[in-house]
Amino acid sequence: MSFWHSRQGGAVLLIVATSLAFALLDTATKHATQLAPVLMLLWFRYAFQAVVTFALRFPVQRRGLFVTPNPKFQALRGVLLLTTSFCSFFGLQYLPVGEFTAIVMLSPMVATALAAMVLKNHVAPQRWGLMALGLIGVLLVVRPGGQVFGWALLFPMVLVVAYAWFQVLTSRLSGDENPYTTHFYTGLVGALVIFPVALFSWKTQALVDHWPWFMVLGFLGTFGHLMLIRAYNRASAVTLAPFMYTQIAFATLAGWLVFRHMPDTFAWAGIAVIAASGVGNALQSAREATRKRQ
Repeated sequence: MSFWHSRQGGAVLLIVATSLAFALLDTATKHATQLAPVLMLLWFRYAFQAVVTFALRFPVQRRGLFVTPNPKFQALRGVLLLTTSFCSFFGLQYLPVGEFTAIVMLSPMVATALAAMVLKNHVAPQRWGLMALGLIGVLLVVRPGGQVFGWALLFPMVLVVAYAWFQVLTSRLSGDENPYTTHFYTGLVGALVIFPVALFSWKTQALVDHWPWFMVLGFLGTFGHLMLIRAYNRASAVTLAPFMYTQIAFATLAGWLVFRHMPDTFAWAGIAVIAASGVGNALQSAREATRKRQ
């Protein structure tokens, strides 16, 4: 049996599909925020996830879909992911898709650092070196005088920290949770939290006129996370992590095709350094996992 017909090969294809979906989501978000209120779009993205997950999983899990041993975990996880989406939806109004995605891909390394500080996990010196390399890459992208330098950089920076905490919390507690139940509650919490705020900028006519874009955002966000769950059901995070960095390539390509934006020379160098440090971090995880099994 060839690799691509194995469980691991299928998982790699799923994670690449996930990366493509998230890159397209960011690209569609950048366009849609020019057409409709951002908070309305954000609410619809999470409401869509809750409704579709319920429709797909309730016939299978029945009441088990709502059973969670850690309701506080579900609530906090939902709020953290909503925070990342909030920063993404607002930040993409001002920043190019490729550079924004490259900065955000620092999240796994920040999560490693947080796990070392909060959970007291051992972090090898090589990892700290790779994190420093990733930071150098970010400085090349966001340097003063560059294409993306400005106050809007606060959005991806806050997103990186929020998503890193999201990853730490998920890795710490998700072993007791059904991933589809978690997916449902993530959508439900996000929709409930953002709805009262979205009412202040609600424009029904925008929904009527631009409903296909609302559907695109809802579908891509939901599809991406469902594919992520299915990928992790087939293979470990150690195996899949290097392939998640294809999202940078997809996002940069989409930014050029849709918005005709091409990173400058220093930004290209920074993107390459970030991707290299991220893949190196993933390969280091693979080596450590191999040693543990021996």
